[in-house]
Amino acid sequence: MKTNKYKINNFYDEYLNNKNHPRNNFESSFNFFNLLSTKKKKLLSKVRDSIIRSMGITFRVYDNNELIDREWPLDLIPRIIKEKEWNDVKEGLAQRIKAINLFIHDVYHKQEFLNENPILKSLILDSPNFLEECKGVIPKNKIWANISGTDLIKDHLGKFYVLEDNLRVPSGVAYMLENRNVMKKVVTDLFSKYQVSPIDDYSSQLYKCLSNASYSKDKKKTIVILSPGVFNSAYFEHAYLAQQMGIDLVESSDLILSKDNYVYMKTISGRKKVDVIYRRVNDDYLDPTVWIKDSTLGLPGVIKSWKEKKVAIVNAPGSGVADDKAVYAFVPKMIEFFLNEKPKLNQVKTYLCAFEKDKKFVLDNINKLVLKPVNESGGYGILIGPNATKKELNDYKSKINLNPRNFVAQPLIKLSTSPTLIKTSIQPRHIDLRPFILSGNDTFITNGGLTRVALEKGSTIVNSSQGGGSKDTWVIN
Repeated sequence: MKTNKYKINNFYDEYLNNKNHPRNNFESSFNFFNLLSTKKKKLLSKVRDSIIRSMGITFRVYDNNELIDREWPLDLIPRIIKEKEWNDVKEGLAQRIKAINLFIHDVYHKQEFLNENPILKSLILDSPNFLEECKGVIPKNKIWANISGTDLIKDHLGKFYVLEDNLRVPSGVAYMLENRNVMKKVVTDLFSKYQVSPIDDYSSQLYKCLSNASYSKDKKKTIVILSPGVFNSAYFEHAYLAQQMGIDLVESSDLILSKDNYVYMKTISGRKKVDVIYRRVNDDYLDPTVWIKDSTLGLPGVIKSWKEKKVAIVNAPGSGVADDKAVYAFVPKMIEFFLNEKPKLNQVKTYLCAFEKDKKFVLDNINKLVLKPVNESGGYGILIGPNATKKELNDYKSKINLNPRNFVAQPLIKLSTSPTLIKTSIQPRHIDLRPFILSGNDTFITNGGLTRVALEKGSTIVNSSQGGGSKDTWVIN
């Protein structure tokens, strides 16, 4: 074997052990890329780029107020997870989403958990994600977040931790599916060497999950994806999932509410009753008669229709009440309260600045912590304390003092690294993982998920909107 120039540092590397040797089951992949000539690496990268271009796999970002389509950044070196390890993670994810759905239902009904945790109760009732209009609503099977994406990281010991939950309109699954399609074509021989667990049943499982959410007794349900439109950064995914499931992709102008509060879709052959709306529109834009009055992205009266069980909305409005980095800190307690079980997955210690004691700790140790606004996503608003300037730290202190409720802090976890092809050089880069969980009559969890990789050296920001890339995730026997 060629001498390995790829060296691990003081992080847990998912391919190499602390003696710089490939871990069991990782040799074939590591040796394949390590032995490639510079010319072959360039060729494989060109083939990948050509396939991505021909398949139209893009994501959208705003650059100087201009919307730009960029080709999806896929690293050729796969992330590998052993099936036995993944099965343990799946159990923890299923347990977690079950407790979270029970929590959301409790928030809009008896509030028993909130009454036992009065500080959380005050946080929830003051939160913009708590929607008064959802009180008393009972979605099908009492499931509010049918589709969730949970962000996982591995620490310096190689142990999985939950970093956060995404419960409103989690995105990225189309890229997970397309990453696999591309990798099968580019590194066919390597893929064939491993018994990689399939992921291509996701679309059929999603269709089943959406059908399960319907109140209709009709055998075949009419399901639509409601998109904000072509200017949305996730529009590629909206169109992709609609095409994969064989359902209609619509915008608000394609829908109409009847006098008896049923939702209909306009078609060339007339109106067609809609049973399920898979919405990719944020809560406050869904219904201008209830929330943002000048919203053109939603349908006037759709919330009344939903409350009357004449249409199902997935994920249910109000599910974002648990999609909050402050609420995240209470999930282990939720699991014990609602399921009478111990959490099967660990999560990162979280300090809530709303608690005076936690706030003092955060302000005293701000240069050692990761600071996050509770309602931001996409990696925005995060401050990495150890990398921040004195001015940035002082500015953040002022923000915390001004609105403690809006901030949480976590210790800086040494995210695991994985070999990543940077031009023609193989270098360690930090990664995370977003598996997708579907909750309907059954719970379905993807084999692996979307691995995101921070392409800049030393960075832990993995979001594609901020320069991150992705990897195909191979769960192997």
